[in-house]
Amino acid sequence: MTSSSKSIVSFLSSCSWLSDREWISKVRVNTQAVLRRAQHIQGQKIPNKQWQTAWLLKAVTCIDLTTLSGDDTPSNVHRLCLKAIQPIRYDQLEKMDMHNKGITTAAVCVYPSRVADAVKSLKAANSNLPVASVATGFPAGQVPLETRLQEVRMAVADGATEIDIVINRTLALTGQWEAMYDEICQFREACGAAHMKTILAVGELGTFTNVYKASIVAMMAGSDFIKTSTGKEAVNATYPVAIVMARAIREYFLCTGHKVGFKPAGGIRTAQESLVWLTLIKEELGNEWLCPHLFRLGASSLLADIERQIYHYVTGQYAAFHELPMA
Repeated sequence: MTSSSKSIVSFLSSCSWLSDREWISKVRVNTQAVLRRAQHIQGQKIPNKQWQTAWLLKAVTCIDLTTLSGDDTPSNVHRLCLKAIQPIRYDQLEKMDMHNKGITTAAVCVYPSRVADAVKSLKAANSNLPVASVATGFPAGQVPLETRLQEVRMAVADGATEIDIVINRTLALTGQWEAMYDEICQFREACGAAHMKTILAVGELGTFTNVYKASIVAMMAGSDFIKTSTGKEAVNATYPVAIVMARAIREYFLCTGHKVGFKPAGGIRTAQESLVWLTLIKEELGNEWLCPHLFRLGASSLLADIERQIYHYVTGQYAAFHELPMA
């Protein structure tokens, strides 16, 4: 464990906790250290010109392009899929000599009832882009366990290859970590071969210590990713809470050798914010995590601002709304 990590999270020095979950009760997070670290990362210098554009293209490839609206229809899911396949205008990519690099978003993310629509649209376009689906009573998770499990199974049966589950916040808030572990293990089994992203809903967990504990429990239960938020809470993805989660991922990797991905979601809307998120991941987890396999950005409107910035880099002027394709 690094000295900077010790200043933020203090827990058992050995990794024997993997066979004894009692260690979780000894976790303590240094809030002031977390806030200082977040402030430092936000103050980092952002790359300019072509380097910034390269980072923005990297961000595009890590986006889970999402629609989670009550008025979702097969037609707007179809548009979302086409946008995910060609997120940046071809002529813009051509001017940067990036038109043949296969730039797409990382996945499309929809409600379980719209999974079949997304799968159909992507198949018609000869795309193997993953379809992700929220499940387990998203966003609150306040439905019976068997209903949540069945929702996972139905989404997988319809073709979802990634499932974003939500934890039962009551179990976290009341310290029932073993019960939470058992629930997530059942979700893991229901997912089958599909990747499982576990949403912690950090804005409802109360403390950084709870966030850290929930992160570890979710990873121990077999999560492929841990995700900050549903996007429906009052507080969603923030840099301080991301640092806590990233440190949990790092310590889990050091103890097990297993890499777990990270997905911030909710309220990420600007290209500038995406650059800060990439910087945070690079500094906290390293370059190996800067890929869609281990890092995702959950967003519905972020792509539009990234497009706008890339258009400005290529043409020297900002695009009018009608000059950029709509999702």
